Amino acid sequence: MFPRSSRNKKGQTLRIRERERMPVAIFVNAAGARQEVEVPNGANLVEAAIDKGVQELAAICGGYLQCATCHVFVEEDFLNRLPPRSVDEDSMLDSTAEPRRENSRLACQIVMNDTLTGIVVHMPDRQM
Repeated sequence: MFPRSSRNKKGQTLRIRERERMPVAIFVNAAGARQEVEVPNGANLVEAAIDKGVQELAAICGGYLQCATCHVFVEEDFLNRLPPRSVDEDSMLDSTAEPRRENSRLACQIVMNDTLTGIVVHMPDRQM
């Protein structure tokens, strides 16, 4: 946040803090439609998708690494910004409806931070 100055009705100078912008994730469905979603730092992409009504992400377990129905393909530019897959995530990716790829991740395991702002994730045609 960067403060800026403004004047009230009496002409007094006030310090105003500009709204802090949250990181943004971009969900792309199988048809190519994009939906930008603000994601608070520390929230995972499933939480954000549920909160913002991203319909194509099934996430039937609610984001608890139990079902693999939040399978996404992460665009190449962001892969090296993510931590490595856990053993559990790697195992779950073997049971996804769409075959896994090198850029496959589970959205419930992608925890948002400022370095991920603008991350683009593609949702496969089938989640179940």
